[in-house]
Amino acid sequence: MAETIPAGSTTDGVIQVGQPTDARVSAPASYDVADFPVPRGREEDWRFTPLERLRGLHDGTAVADGGVKVEVSAPEGVTLETVGRDDARLGKAGKPVDRVAAQAYSSFEKASVVTVPKETVLTEPVRIAVHGEGGTAFGHQLVELGAFAEAVVVIDHTGDATLAANVEYVLGDGAKLTVVSVQDWDDNAVHAGQHTALVGRDASFKSVIVTFGGDLVRLHPRVVYGAPGGEAELYGLYFTDNGQHQEHRLFIDHDTPHCRSNVAYKGALQGKDAHAVWIGDVLIRAAAEGTDTYELNRNLVLTDGARVDSVPNLEIETGEIVGAGHASATGRFDDEQLFYLMARGIPADEARRLVVRGFFAELVQQIGIPDLEERLIAKIEAELEASVG
Repeated sequence: MAETIPAGSTTDGVIQVGQPTDARVSAPASYDVADFPVPRGREEDWRFTPLERLRGLHDGTAVADGGVKVEVSAPEGVTLETVGRDDARLGKAGKPVDRVAAQAYSSFEKASVVTVPKETVLTEPVRIAVHGEGGTAFGHQLVELGAFAEAVVVIDHTGDATLAANVEYVLGDGAKLTVVSVQDWDDNAVHAGQHTALVGRDASFKSVIVTFGGDLVRLHPRVVYGAPGGEAELYGLYFTDNGQHQEHRLFIDHDTPHCRSNVAYKGALQGKDAHAVWIGDVLIRAAAEGTDTYELNRNLVLTDGARVDSVPNLEIETGEIVGAGHASATGRFDDEQLFYLMARGIPADEARRLVVRGFFAELVQQIGIPDLEERLIAKIEAELEASVG
């Protein structure tokens, strides 16, 4: 079957034809853990993950013996609820697509629900603080915007926990939602999560995922479209340190006509056994005429001993699209940039810091919340103090 890429598109990666780009597309998405086999590490969607470091989240041996404290603050007009498993709104965005997500859905007791009524435009962000208090926990969160509502939501993960959780974003027609998810865990934490966004007609969804802490973090940002005209922007930045495993596996399912998506993730790595994984899967189904999509991943390796696996995938089942492309690159410091700065009297250590800050600056600016931007820049500076100098 011949695939068509419109003029002006770029295809730095490999176009996969004849099988789904995301192995989970053909899996039986389900709320039932039993519908998923225990991963052994040879499966396409598990082959980069050190399963032994998941502490039983993947094979059913993890027991909910700990907890996370969830605190939500929101401006007037927002409804905040803690609901039980039987709430009919839960699961609206989509089913779990792997065993850990199904385990989380089957095991949580209470869910946090944030509702922004239709036509409500928030001038201050909703802030959700998730603080690990040790042990193993399962969680669920739902953020729902009514038609033409606009909101910014910050989900901030701190503390120590072994956490498996699902997060749902449901956008009504014409709604606009920006979500910033920060993983600033303690060094020993493990966090596995599926983030699923259901984007309504002419709605706009922007996700910014920032990952710094944790021993192992494995996140699945996913986007599905409920009607034509939706658009999604997925941004991410990660700083993978000595011994850390940070894995971001994106999937955008273009199954609806005239929708857009744009993905840009950047990571920096330092130290022995630092391992970052980025998988970007975009599927343009036969019915999705008029799709416009692009995905990009860039990685900056600061020291020897770090490893990056970056895999952009693009599958196209119709030639009637606006554009589609993807790109991936991994490298060290740009020697010309360093030389330019050092030639103007800037010491080598400071020059390297400026290069890294510039590398991340574009994505940090996507957050749009000054106090959070300042905190993340300070965190990047602190990480660099340990590696560059």
